[in-house]
Amino acid sequence: MTTIHVDGQGVWIDGRPRTLLCASLFYFRLPREQWRARLEQVRASGYTCVDVYLPWNFHELAPGRWSFRGRWDVAAFLDLAQEAGLYVIARPGPYICSEWDGGALPAWLGLDPELKVRQNEPRYLEQVTAWFDQVLPLLAERQYGAGGSVIMVQLENELDFFDCADRPGYLTALRDTALRHGITVPLIACSGQGDLAGATGDVDGVVPACNFYPDDDSPDIEAEVRRYAALVAERGVPLLVTETNRRHRTLRRLLASGAKLIAPYLQSSGWNFGYTPSSGNWGRPGNLMSHGYDFGGYVTSTGLERPEYAEAQVLARVVETWGPQLALATPSLHTELSCDFPTGSVPAALDLPEGGRLVAVPHLGTEPGTAVVQGVPVAVAPGSCPLMAVDVPLAEATLELASADLVARTDRVLVFSSDVPVTVVLDGTRTEIPVSGRETVAGTTLVVLSPAEAARLRSVDGDGTVRLAEPSEKPAARQPAAVREVRRRSEAAPEQPAGQHELPPALESLGVYRGRGAYRTTTDLTGVDELLLTDAADIVDLSVAGRALATVAGFGAARRIDVRDVTGAAAIEAVVEIWGHANFDDARLPALCLGALRGLGTLWKVRDTTDVSALWTVHGHWAGTPAPIRVLVGWSSTRVAAPLTYTRTVHSPTPSALHLRGVVEPLRVSVDDGEPETVHAENPWVLLTAGTHRISATLPHHPSGLGLRAELLALDAVRDWSCAVQDDELLTAFAVGSGRTEEVRFPLALKPGEEAWLDVDLPASPDGFLVRLDATQVRVTGWAGGECVGRVWAGDRPDFSGGDPDALWVPPNWPGLTLLAQGIEGRETPEIRTLWLGGPTD
Repeated sequence: MTTIHVDGQGVWIDGRPRTLLCASLFYFRLPREQWRARLEQVRASGYTCVDVYLPWNFHELAPGRWSFRGRWDVAAFLDLAQEAGLYVIARPGPYICSEWDGGALPAWLGLDPELKVRQNEPRYLEQVTAWFDQVLPLLAERQYGAGGSVIMVQLENELDFFDCADRPGYLTALRDTALRHGITVPLIACSGQGDLAGATGDVDGVVPACNFYPDDDSPDIEAEVRRYAALVAERGVPLLVTETNRRHRTLRRLLASGAKLIAPYLQSSGWNFGYTPSSGNWGRPGNLMSHGYDFGGYVTSTGLERPEYAEAQVLARVVETWGPQLALATPSLHTELSCDFPTGSVPAALDLPEGGRLVAVPHLGTEPGTAVVQGVPVAVAPGSCPLMAVDVPLAEATLELASADLVARTDRVLVFSSDVPVTVVLDGTRTEIPVSGRETVAGTTLVVLSPAEAARLRSVDGDGTVRLAEPSEKPAARQPAAVREVRRRSEAAPEQPAGQHELPPALESLGVYRGRGAYRTTTDLTGVDELLLTDAADIVDLSVAGRALATVAGFGAARRIDVRDVTGAAAIEAVVEIWGHANFDDARLPALCLGALRGLGTLWKVRDTTDVSALWTVHGHWAGTPAPIRVLVGWSSTRVAAPLTYTRTVHSPTPSALHLRGVVEPLRVSVDDGEPETVHAENPWVLLTAGTHRISATLPHHPSGLGLRAELLALDAVRDWSCAVQDDELLTAFAVGSGRTEEVRFPLALKPGEEAWLDVDLPASPDGFLVRLDATQVRVTGWAGGECVGRVWAGDRPDFSGGDPDALWVPPNWPGLTLLAQGIEGRETPEIRTLWLGGPTD
C-alpha cells in the first residue's frame, strides 16, 4: 500500500499532512559532479522536494540507442536526492517543454508522416511505450514506500496548450502504462493555462495540478488561485501548484490561497549544454534559448545563492513551525483587513483546524505602509507578505494577533521574523517589539529576528535564547583575465558524405538529429534576379558564387534573396545548423510546430513576379450577385470586424508563391475551396502548385486598417544537390581530438562564412570559467571535458531567451577548451578581439 496519499484536505506522507515547497533541479543541465552539492543546497534552503524532468531524447540518442550512464545516470541522481533528504516529483513526459530541444520528443519522430505527436495514435504511443519501458522501472524502484523518495509522477506537461484530438484516450494510455510498470504514487498532470480537463482528459487516477505564472505585482493572484483551489476541491484533491514564479512574496500568496504543493519553476538554475536548447518560446517566434538556463531563481547557474535564497529559508521555517496546522488549513472567507498600500484585490487567509487564522498581507508598493488587521494597525514592510496569526489558541494563552511570520515556537517562546517592528496581542495585552528585540508578555517570551537572522536560525532554547548559524561567506569576485593568444587548427572538421538528392532532404533523414549539414549544387542563374528560400531551419549560412550572404534564421518563413549581381553557372552552398527543435507548438512559422524537421527546405529561382492586388471579388456583408470586384481589402461597409472574403483566380505554368504584403493580423486563406490555412505576419506566403487556382482570403473588415498587396512569384526549384553531414558526435570527436595548429594572436579577423577551430589553454580553476567574447559578427560553439558545452552569438543575431546569452560556462575540472568560430555577414566585419575568462560571480 502506498504511503503517499492526496485528498481534498491535502498531501499525506506516512499518514501526516504536509505542505511541500519544491524546487526545480535538472540533472541534465548540470555536470554530474555538481549534483550532490546542488541537492544539498536545495535542502539547506528549507525546501523539502525537487521536481525533475526526464528528457526522452536526452536518453535515446538515436532510434533504439539508449544512455543511462555518466551524466545520463538519472537513477544515481534520484538516489542522491534521497540521500539529501528530498522528496522527488518525477516528470518523464513524454513531452516536457522545459525550453528543451523538441520538448524532449526525439527529432526522428517527424520522419513518419503518419505519426502524430502527443495524440492517442498507435505509431506515437508505440514510441512512447519504448521510452516508458526504459524509464518507468527506474522510477518504480525509487518511489516512496519502495526504498526511494519519488512521491509523484507527472504524465505529459501542459497538454491544455496543445491541440490533442483525444485527451481522455491519450492520458488513459499513459496512465495505464505507468500502472503496468508498478507506479503506485499519485499520477498528476499539470494545466498550463488553467484548463484542468484539457490537461488531464478528466481521466480517473490522474490528479489535476495547476501552473501559475502571474505578474508578481498583480492584485488578482489570490482571486485566481482561490478559484482553482475550489475547482480541484470539487474533484476531491488539493491544489498542487507544479510551476509558478520564483519570488517568495508570490509563493506566500499562493500558500494563503490554498496551495498545498508550491513548486516555483527553476529555483536552482543550470545550463543548456551542447545542442539541447530549443527554439521558439513564449509567443516570440524564432527566438533561441541561451546556453545559460536561468530565470532568476534563488541559485544561479553557477551555483551562487541570490538574496531570494534567504527568503526561501524564512518561508520554510514558517511552514515547518505551523506544520500540520498549515497543511490542513482551508481558505478563509472572513478577514477584517484594510491597507494604506497596494495589496491583493481579495484577502487571502487560512482557517487553521485547531482554531484561529493565518492572514496574508501582501504589500505590493515601494513605501512603508500600515495595515489594519482585526481593528489593530500594524506596520508592513514594502515588498513583503507576512503571514499574520489571528486568534490562534496556544497552550496557556491566545495569540490574538501577531503581525509577522512565526518562524519558531516552544511552550513559552515565540520567535518572529520581520523587517519592521512587530505588533503582538497576547491574551488581551498589546505590545510592539522592535527588530532584534524581545519582550515577555503573559509569561511568554516574544523574540523578533530580522529576515537575515531568521534565515540563519538553528535552534531556540526554552529560556528564549536564539542560536544562529554563522553567515556564509560570499566568494570574492575574480577579475576577468584576457586571453591574447590561442592555437588555430590547420584542418577543418571532416564531413560524412550523405548522397545526391534531387531536392534538399531534411537533416533528420540523413541521420542528423543534432548538428549540421552542408548542401551544395551548381545552377544557372542567367536572367534570375532573386531566389526564394522556403521551409529552411534553423540557421542557414548561404553562399552564392563564392560570396557569403546574410545568415537566415527564419524557422521556415519564406525569404527572398537578391542575386542580381550573379549570372551564368553559379555554385551554391548552404550550411544548416540545428539550433534546437521547437519545444512549443507555434503554427505561425512552419519549423516551430512540434515534430517539424530541420534542413535547407527548398531553394527556388524566381522566374517572374506579377502584382495580383486587383480584381478580387467580394463576398459577405451585403455584397450580392454578381459579386463586386475590388482591390484586396478595398471593400467598404459599416460592419466593422465582420468577416469578409475576397476571391480571385491566379495562374502560373510553374509552381508559384502568393505573397501577401502588409499582413498585420492573421487571416484565413483557402486554395480551390480547400481547407483554409492561417497566414501570419511572420510568414505571409502561400505556396501553389503549377496551374490555375482560385484563392480566397477571409479577414475581419477593418476600414482604417493597412492595405494589403498581393504578388505572385513564378518559381523553378533548384535541383541536384550533394549533401554532407556533421552530427554532434562527429563534431565533438574532432573538437576533443588533436591536430596541427599554429599560434595566433587576437584580434582575429574572419571572412563571412569562414570558420576557425581554436584551442584555448585554460589555467587550473576549482570554480570553472565563464568565457565571454569581445567580438562582432561571430558565432562560437565551445567544447570542453569531452562534451559540447554550448554556443554564443556576437553581433547581428535573433532574439535570445533564458539566461545570459553572451557567456560560455566551462565547469570545474572539465579539461581543455576548443572553439569553433564562424564569421557572419553583417553590418560589421567578423572579428574576435579577445576572450575573457571570468569566475562564477561575474
